[in-house]
Amino acid sequence: MSIIGNSIYLRPMELSDMKAYQIMLNDETVSHSVVGWSFPVSMDEQENWFHKVVSDDRNRRFTVVLKDNDAIVGMVTLSAIDWHNRSATHGIKLLPDCPKRKGIGTDAVITIMRYAFEEVNLNRLDGSWIEYNISSQELYKKCGWHIEGEKKEAIYRNGKYHNLIIAGITKKEYLEMKKKNNW
Repeated sequence: MSIIGNSIYLRPMELSDMKAYQIMLNDETVSHSVVGWSFPVSMDEQENWFHKVVSDDRNRRFTVVLKDNDAIVGMVTLSAIDWHNRSATHGIKLLPDCPKRKGIGTDAVITIMRYAFEEVNLNRLDGSWIEYNISSQELYKKCGWHIEGEKKEAIYRNGKYHNLIIAGITKKEYLEMKKKNNW
């Protein structure tokens, strides 16, 4: 099953996607922009990771694919899914060569929100970004997310500590944005 957006679709990750995931993980510009970190990984390590996480029902990862040419451009996640409280943490990573300023990230976030709120019936999504990642801040603001706080000096990059911006959106807020923007 695929989750259809305007210009993209989301599908469950597959073993054949691991080359693209390895590129994202090992790319300096991507790792500089996202919250998590890791050591550089080999293809074997990437494939081993896939086999470990593919069946985890509390953490779902979806490959972002362009509709017009089936090119993989990134991944979105619903992680730490709390089925009792109907919440999850959302994240997005785009490949370094993903076309910029084309609405791909916005489409991917709106599509995963629609899936999370309307299909899975979650009530809240949480997210975060490094304070200097203005692109993420603009993306999530455009999608109706609200900044709810920050964790001081929580992320270490390039010899310096940076604040982590904490954000979220509820199902009610999403539905209001959907109606307002005719999503």
